[in-house]
Amino acid sequence: MISPRQRRAKRTINIIKEFAMKHMKSPEIKLSSELNEKIWKRGIRSPPRRITVKMVKDEEGIVTISLPEEE
Repeated sequence: MISPRQRRAKRTINIIKEFAMKHMKSPEIKLSSELNEKIWKRGIRSPPRRITVKMVKDEEGIVTISLPEEE
């Protein structure tokens, strides 16, 4: 879905959260600060085209989304 240039990074965050809610079956989603910084690195107008994330669900049902650790 295309969004206005001035809302692209915000829309990216919402798309990631919607994906996590659908697939992890949890209404409470948290993004790591590293992932947030990577999305906003080039400003609001040009977020990354593709990004790989790691989703972890804890005992309370809170899903944490972060960048995968490089091995």
